[in-house]
Amino acid sequence: MTRILVVDDEKSMRDFLSIMLKKEGYEVSIAGNGEDALRAVQAEIFDLVITDVKMPRMDGLEVLTMVKDVSPETVVLMITAFATTETAVEAMKLGAYDYITKPFKVEEIKLVIRKALEKRSLRKENILLRREMESRAGFENFIGKSPPMQSVFSLIRQVADTRSTVLITGESGTGKELVARAVHFNSSRKTGPFVTINCGALPETLLESELFGYMKGAFTGAVSNKQGLFEAANGGTIFLDEISATTPALQIKLLRVLQEREFKRVGGTADVKVDVRVIAASNKNLLNEVKSGAFREDLYYRLNVLPIQLPPLRERKEDVPPLVEFFLKKFSGGGEPKRMTPEAMKILINNRWPGNVRELENTVERLVILASGDLIRLEHVPDTIRNEQPCSELVPSDIPDGGIDLGMLLENAEKTLLRKALEKTGGVKTEAAKILGLSFRSFRHRLQKYESE
Repeated sequence: MTRILVVDDEKSMRDFLSIMLKKEGYEVSIAGNGEDALRAVQAEIFDLVITDVKMPRMDGLEVLTMVKDVSPETVVLMITAFATTETAVEAMKLGAYDYITKPFKVEEIKLVIRKALEKRSLRKENILLRREMESRAGFENFIGKSPPMQSVFSLIRQVADTRSTVLITGESGTGKELVARAVHFNSSRKTGPFVTINCGALPETLLESELFGYMKGAFTGAVSNKQGLFEAANGGTIFLDEISATTPALQIKLLRVLQEREFKRVGGTADVKVDVRVIAASNKNLLNEVKSGAFREDLYYRLNVLPIQLPPLRERKEDVPPLVEFFLKKFSGGGEPKRMTPEAMKILINNRWPGNVRELENTVERLVILASGDLIRLEHVPDTIRNEQPCSELVPSDIPDGGIDLGMLLENAEKTLLRKALEKTGGVKTEAAKILGLSFRSFRHRLQKYESE
């Protein structure tokens, strides 16, 4: 709801404007003098301030200056019974939207208020639109014809047009943000903002203020009120990447937003209500994080309403050629894209790609830069990729001159596969046994050999 502050030393004018504005559907606060207005603006963020010019102690121009200092995005409308050209010019120089003389017609001030709020909304929408137009280009990068990716696309279509929270999991570089964008732009919220933040890239105190905003004076450097990303995403979607990096204290506040759809700004006292869809992502197994005590169980279940698991690139090898072709065009600089020999393509298809699509993209960019001519050959592929063989992390590519300890090699391979199976199944031993082709009893016996280590 649009928030308006009315500042006037005449009670009759305050009451009149308050009643009129509330009938129009606005949320209204009132202040009888400049000092009260200052306290109100420091405590809350208002969309519009309507202030009288002639007031004792702190006049309207001082209120205007103070509002623009504390909350630069707030629109200020000046009203006065003692209009002068000099005062009007000064008010406009200080950032007032308009200057209205008393007595005024009701319809006149209603129209001015609507236009003032429309201007503020348009300015905000233009900022968000620029962000979204920049981000939409990434949606075209979503390429995948393999059955695992087709399943993901089908799931996106199913969950997109709901209000429920989505949790996207998968290894780094698999395209979790692209999935989040696909969910948003295939939903009824697609005309609303899509706001992203990497929770692992900021310290806790800074992350909280970025998410929820802050009031002037809340901490050193908070020189004005600032809107948070949850408010910026109102009516749209917020994407919380690397949600596992949040601290328990911040997780409690995120839980409240999901449950109540409201929060308090840092240093603020009033609740701010928002209509935001939350999409979270993690490259860690959040269920394991819950078991270890690093992540709140109640928040996990609030987030995991609609889970989407992204497969790693090594499990959808048929997607490698179209991805390579796409990246070759992307890095062609607008000219004819380079081609890749079948031998070079085969090496890329068989690579394990621990960094997934992001690593493949970086590799293709390097190949385009370093390969002379129009053809990328096997010799252009980095040695680290050419020399990698299937199961290279378990079996060495060659037997060294000094020999090899086969018993230790097999033991390490067994431990690695047991661990990976447990990670893949979220610690469920019966499922881990199945994917390794073992009975539960055999799996448990093998696991017990290493649990004491």
